Amino acid sequence: MTEPRSTAVDEWSVRRIVRTMIPLLAALSVLQLVSGTVLETYEAVLLRYPALLVLVPVQIGTAGNLASITCSRLTTQLYLGTYELSPSNPALRANAGAVFALAATVFGAVGVAAWAIGLALGGSLALGRVLLISLVSGLCLAVLVVVASVAAVEASYRIGLNPDDTTIPVVTNLCDIAGVLILFAVVSVVL
Repeated sequence: MTEPRSTAVDEWSVRRIVRTMIPLLAALSVLQLVSGTVLETYEAVLLRYPALLVLVPVQIGTAGNLASITCSRLTTQLYLGTYELSPSNPALRANAGAVFALAATVFGAVGVAAWAIGLALGGSLALGRVLLISLVSGLCLAVLVVVASVAAVEASYRIGLNPDDTTIPVVTNLCDIAGVLILFAVVSVVL
């Protein structure tokens, strides 16, 4: 007589992972088209201000990295039984605080680097403006990272999906799309 498969074995089966991920990745790929369409509408602005052109991939990449780290840490806490969705949860507060500290530091450095590269490429944006654009959009993305990471872990767990499989693709794609939208919303206000 064969033993029934355990939930853990089924959760890690290739069949289940593929069955879960193909529709998710297909939907997220379609959503990535939105990001490209937005970039195309700002082509003239990007060519006029090379510092902004430098900011685009770094902003969305950094936000995606922060989101991946946050999802990974929250999922680990979930599996260890230490995760609790509560503002009084010290681990959740520490993760959110780390995201904001990293965002302020990294997006500040990115702003200075983008300004220097933009200047070398013949750009005319002042350091203060590039830094303001980088920091404001980066900190807005940090808010999105925290909210989206918590929501993705909660939703995946509640609907019975493995958060290890689903959360990182969801939040990184969301950060890509929102990153472009937030960056150009800030650019529209600052410039």
